[in-house]
Amino acid sequence: MNRNKHEDFAAELSVPRREFLARSGHGFGALALSYLLGGADRSATAASTNRLDVQARPPHFRPRAKAIIQLVQVGGPPQMDLFDRKPELQKRHAQVYEIKTDPFQPGSEKNELLGSTSTFRHYGECGMELADNIPHIGSIADDICLVHSAQGTHNNHPEAATLVATGKAMAGRPSLGAWISYALGTENQNLPAFVVLRDPEGYSTGGPSMSSSGWLPELYGGTEFSSQGSPVQNLDPPKWMPEGVQRRTLDFLAQLNQKHREKYPRNSELETRIRNYELAARMQLSAKDVLDISTESAATLRLYGLDDPKRWDSVEAGNDGKINPAGYAVRCLMARRLIESGVRFVQVFVGYSQPWDYHSYISEGLPNMCAVSDRPSMALVKDLKNRGLLDSTIVLWAGEFGRLPVSQVGQSRGRARGRDHNKRAFSLWLAGGGFKAGFEYGATDDVGYEVVDKKLTMPDLLATIAQQMGLDHEQVSYLHAGRPENMTDTPVTDAFVHRELLT
Repeated sequence: MNRNKHEDFAAELSVPRREFLARSGHGFGALALSYLLGGADRSATAASTNRLDVQARPPHFRPRAKAIIQLVQVGGPPQMDLFDRKPELQKRHAQVYEIKTDPFQPGSEKNELLGSTSTFRHYGECGMELADNIPHIGSIADDICLVHSAQGTHNNHPEAATLVATGKAMAGRPSLGAWISYALGTENQNLPAFVVLRDPEGYSTGGPSMSSSGWLPELYGGTEFSSQGSPVQNLDPPKWMPEGVQRRTLDFLAQLNQKHREKYPRNSELETRIRNYELAARMQLSAKDVLDISTESAATLRLYGLDDPKRWDSVEAGNDGKINPAGYAVRCLMARRLIESGVRFVQVFVGYSQPWDYHSYISEGLPNMCAVSDRPSMALVKDLKNRGLLDSTIVLWAGEFGRLPVSQVGQSRGRARGRDHNKRAFSLWLAGGGFKAGFEYGATDDVGYEVVDKKLTMPDLLATIAQQMGLDHEQVSYLHAGRPENMTDTPVTDAFVHRELLT
C-alpha cells in the first residue's frame, strides 16, 4: 500500500500518523492564533501588548509633530460670539427661528434668535474675523488653523468632554493622550509621557475620563502635576530620613517587585504601579527643575501676563467668583517647559467645573472668561514659535460643544439671557505641527446652528492629529476583550484624516 508524504514523514520521526496530524493541527492553529494576537502588536508601531513601558518608539511614517498640548476649554465656548460671525443672526435678533432646535435644558422654548453682543474685526494678513473679546488670539491669527465645522454627538458636558478626549461619548475608551503615549512613548524617561495640568480648585466636568487610559494599561494614562504649590506631591523623602536610607529602601522594594512580577507576569495593574514608583524616583532628579517657572526670563513672564511673581501662587477663584487667569497662564507656561523637556502629551485645563457654560448672563460673563483664556493661549503659541518648537508641537484649543443661536432664559435672577448647549456645531483651532496657518475650514448655516460644509467629527479630529504624529489611526491598536481595538474605533466611526487642514 502506498503511503502519502505525511505518513512517510511521520514514520521517519517514529510518530504514529494520527498523533502527527494532531500535533500538526495544533501547530497550525497556534500559528493562526499567534498571527491574530500579533496583529495588535504589529499595528501599534513599536508598542506591544506584551510590553509595558514608555520607551520612545518609532512612528509608522515620518511625522510632522512630536508632541501635543491640548488646551481644554470645558463648558462650551459660543462659536457665534467668538469665531464664527453671523450677520444673519444679528439681522434676525429676537425673531422666531423657523427650525426647531434641540435644547438640552429648559428656557429656549420660544426659539427666539439671539444676536451676538461681540463685535468682530479682521486680524492678521490672512484677514481672519474674530471677536474683539479675544484680541490676543487674534494676534496669532496667521499661526492658527480655525475649524468652524466641528460636530459632536452629545449635549451633556461629561459625555461631550469624553467624546473630545476619546472619540466616543461613553466613558471607558483610552484618551488621545493615552493612545499617543502608548504608541510613541516619551523622549524623557525621567518624566511621564502624558501630563495633566488641571485647576487646583477641582476637576472640570468630565475630568479624569479625559485623561484616562481606558482599557490600555494604566501606565499610559495622564499623570497629574499641580500648578500651585509643589508641582508633584510626596516626591521628596521626609527630612528626618538619613542619607542613603531611601536608596536602600528603593533597592529592596525593587527586589520584592521583581519577585512579584515573576509570580504574576500578566498583571498590568501591578506592573503599572511598579513602573510609577520607579518613575517617581527618577522624577526627584528632574521634575522640580522642569516645572520651576522662576527661571524664565522677564520677557517670557511678561508674555504670559506673569510679571508679578505674587500672582503665580494666587488662588484660582478671585473674590468676585471669577477664575484668575494667572493659574491658567502658569499651566500654559509649564506645558511649554514639559514639551521642551521631552514630554509627549500635555493636557491643560482652563479652569474647574465648566467655566464657559453661560446659560444666562452671557453678555456679562463671556468677556470675563475670554480674559482668562485669551492671553495665555496666545502666549503659549508665541512662546513655542519663538523657541522653534511650534513646527514640531500641535496646540489644540477646543471645548466639548458649541451653543445654540437661540436665546435661553436664565436659570436664575429673572430673565437674563444665555445660550444652551449645541452638539451640532462648534469651533476649535489648532496651531503648529503641520496644520495650515492662517486658514479657516468648514462652515455652519446662516445662524451657526448646524454644520453645512466639511464636517469634522471627534474621531476625525483624533485621526488627523495622529496623522501629524506619524501614526495611522487604524493601525494603532490594542488587544481588548479578545479583539484588536484601534485608536478611532474604525470602521464603526468612519473616521478619516482631513488632509485639507494639513500642509
